[in-house]
Amino acid sequence: MFAENYKQETVVRLFRSRPEWLLILCLLLSVGVSAQNAPSAPPKPVVSPEVSADGKITFRLRAKDAKSVTLEGTDIPDAGGARSPSLIRDTEGVWTLTVGPLLPGSYRYFFEIDGVLVLDPVNTKTSEANRNLWSLVHVPGNDLFDLKEVPHGAVAEVVYYSKSLKRARRMHVYTPPGYEAGKDSYPVFYLLHGAWDNDDAWTTVGCASNIFDSLIASGKAKPMVVVMPDGHTGPFDPADPDVFPRHLREFVEDFTGSIRPYVESNYRLKPGPGNRAIAGLSMGGNQTLDVAFKSLGDFGYVGVFSSGVLELMPQRAPQTGLKWEERNSKALDDKALRKNLALFWFGIGKTDFLLKVSSDTVTMLRSHGFEIESIETAGGHTWINWRDYLSRFTPQLFIDAK
Repeated sequence: MFAENYKQETVVRLFRSRPEWLLILCLLLSVGVSAQNAPSAPPKPVVSPEVSADGKITFRLRAKDAKSVTLEGTDIPDAGGARSPSLIRDTEGVWTLTVGPLLPGSYRYFFEIDGVLVLDPVNTKTSEANRNLWSLVHVPGNDLFDLKEVPHGAVAEVVYYSKSLKRARRMHVYTPPGYEAGKDSYPVFYLLHGAWDNDDAWTTVGCASNIFDSLIASGKAKPMVVVMPDGHTGPFDPADPDVFPRHLREFVEDFTGSIRPYVESNYRLKPGPGNRAIAGLSMGGNQTLDVAFKSLGDFGYVGVFSSGVLELMPQRAPQTGLKWEERNSKALDDKALRKNLALFWFGIGKTDFLLKVSSDTVTMLRSHGFEIESIETAGGHTWINWRDYLSRFTPQLFIDAK
């Protein structure tokens, strides 16, 4: 006991005589405790998607506890359904996949994590569809699709009231560069989307505003107002056989009773069929035909992308009532109604599942004396083709309009 007390007194006298030693000891003890309690370094930020100069895209996702991660996408090879490619996990819990090279343009995608579909959490760019959101990535390299240093138009989300549906609805409207500051009037182009999309699609994955800006800046297209309405009047259910005919009927009523009157009342538009165009892809192509033939004398330009009269398909044939050709017999055979129709244009891919429908529709229209410009390109039912068709169709609009 005496020895123990002697050691303690000796230590106390030592620190009293040399207080700086006590300070050093406290600092050392403090550093040791801090090191034990210090939080671990934050994980390295994940970059996704990353587009390389050769058009390849690398997707990354941090999900350390996930058992499997796959890529779901549109127009990305194999990225959909049972063949969806799997991402590979590293030791840090980051899953990675590189695809491509892909053609220039925009692509939609999301991840499936252990059966749950999620957006890319570090990518703020999105594209709306009828029933979900997609993450969006753009592969540069096309002068029309890329955002370039040219005068830009404006795209507005416009809310209007549908008299036939008795509720507020939304559409996207593109106005050309200088519209807001000027007083000039412009031709109008109504542009319709497909069955899985909504009114947001043409200006996101479709790159429509970039295409219009580039064509107008180069003098290859006339400045115009472009109206992109929502073609669905309710949730899209492909398993319900009544969805297509019901949505088609309700949309045509909405277009003629509310959309077109709203646009013509609220925008500076040039009058006459020579200043009015309509086109659409897939479901929107069918809607284009129905809208146009209900008032054929009002349109100078009609475009159908990857589509036709869909009820020509056996599974979509009406069970009762008149067929499309019979319902529209007056417009089909009244030559006076088509005197102002400057362009009737069809475009479709050679591997598109609607190729026969498109071909049969063109044959039917030609049998009634319509002059049809029809092209077949490579590829199928994809945005890769629809961006291309918009780029081909738009420069042909309003050439001789006054």
